[in-house]
Amino acid sequence: MSHHIETDTRGRRGASARLSGAVLVSTLALVLAGCTTATSTTTANGGSGGSGVDCGSEETQAAITAAVDGRTIKIGYTPPILSEFYTQVEKAAHNRMQELQDCYGVSWEWSRQGALNDAHSGVEAVGIVENFISNGFDAVFVCSAAPHSTMQEIYEQGSEAGVDFYQFNSTEELDNPSQADDPTGGLFTISNIGYDDRWQSGYVAGQYIADLLGGEGQIIQILGPSGSNWTKLRQQGFEAAIGEFPGLTIVGSADGGYVRDKGLTAAQDLLTKFPEVDAIYGENEDMALGASQAIDLAGLKHWDGTDGIITIGADGLISGMDSIREGKLTATVDVNSIEMGTTMINTLFEHEVLGMAVSQFIRIPTVVVDESNVDWAQGRIADALAGNGSY
Repeated sequence: MSHHIETDTRGRRGASARLSGAVLVSTLALVLAGCTTATSTTTANGGSGGSGVDCGSEETQAAITAAVDGRTIKIGYTPPILSEFYTQVEKAAHNRMQELQDCYGVSWEWSRQGALNDAHSGVEAVGIVENFISNGFDAVFVCSAAPHSTMQEIYEQGSEAGVDFYQFNSTEELDNPSQADDPTGGLFTISNIGYDDRWQSGYVAGQYIADLLGGEGQIIQILGPSGSNWTKLRQQGFEAAIGEFPGLTIVGSADGGYVRDKGLTAAQDLLTKFPEVDAIYGENEDMALGASQAIDLAGLKHWDGTDGIITIGADGLISGMDSIREGKLTATVDVNSIEMGTTMINTLFEHEVLGMAVSQFIRIPTVVVDESNVDWAQGRIADALAGNGSY
């Protein structure tokens, strides 16, 4: 708990003291709204940023600009792997950074470093974060497969050196102790931004399969690496959902390594053993897309709304939604990379610049995407990728 109190009173946040209580309240509403489409035609000096976003009233904009005081915020960004999903998160973050820069004059330095080799051990992430600390970054966004205790020790050390840490898309559900006696949950992070892997990924995927199959059928699973916390949580949720339907049976599982080619190989092996399978659950979207290829190579039929093999993954990728349109992927659990990236920057700005105490856990909403809603789901991601944020 002391970590939060100390970070709010650091000298580098002193400018936030110039905001009055009334302005802080209006600012909070503004920032949480994400500076959506402008409601006025004023210029960046009078209510709207140059990108057409609402910066608040002239008084509010002037107050926040004064709090920013021309500051440059140096941010480290380390995903577990450089992939399509984390590129979508990063682009959404950049768009939001551009809006805040246009509105309030905050400048940004952004450094991205992801694991180049074994992303699922987290070994490289430790060195990356330590490098960010030694180079005096203001804040670091971390999504790491490294052991929970290891990362918390690094966060604690980095915090003492003046670096704030924000976990995103992480798995603190497995390690977070009860908050009954510790409001911070024993975490040395400012905030943890993501979705609940147990009930908003694996569980809803299982529910979706059960609904389409009427609660009866055989399922095979393509899982992430053994020992991965993401695998543990998504599997926990999926098995909970399937367990509610006695007529559903998981007949086989294989490790797909969270990548498409391994997902393809794993699905081919399982389909050889279980050619009468009704559904394939790919723990992430890349593995589900690999399974979709395996269905084609085996000469089997994709789900057409009546029969065939159902395939569902989780992430929410442009490439996955293209496959849904083509009838090659039945569905995916979109874990909302765009809102995740936007919320990461909103949370950082609220805390680092405005001195707000932010939530220790921020849950991003998710949605199952299939042919019924792929248009709007894919459209919002495409809009974000076409945004002008670039750092």
